[in-house]
Amino acid sequence: MSEVKTPVATGGCQCGKLRYALYVAPQNAHVCHCRMCQRATGGLFAALAGAPKSEFAWTAGEPAVFASSNLAQRAFCRDCGTPLSFSYDMPEARFYVTIGSLDKPDGAPIIIQYGVESRISWVKFCEDIPTERTGDDPKSAAFFANMESHQRI
Repeated sequence: MSEVKTPVATGGCQCGKLRYALYVAPQNAHVCHCRMCQRATGGLFAALAGAPKSEFAWTAGEPAVFASSNLAQRAFCRDCGTPLSFSYDMPEARFYVTIGSLDKPDGAPIIIQYGVESRISWVKFCEDIPTERTGDDPKSAAFFANMESHQRI
């Protein structure tokens, strides 16, 4: 008999065709200022909150997916265009949803800003939130060393 999980957080796209559930509270809420996230969201940064992949499920519909690099995929609604998620292609990695697509985005306050080397100069907010440049530590530098972007300019 399978375990029935109760969602802790839910969200979805603008048109309502896609819905998802997180079965734990959103974790590692952050913004990412990297160019890939800027292009993927069409915004100044991506605001994301995650959960272990085992604690996430699509509950209505099936999203379109774009492999933005050889390391990660981004899901979105093919009908209304809402950017919905980001995930690295590693089983142990968190599955991230866009904070704006959460039904209650206030439940995912950001704790860090990533990719600040690409932060647009006039973007000023959450100045008291810690920042990190992409690849600053040896482990992340090694991970990103072989990244190949699939985004085209």
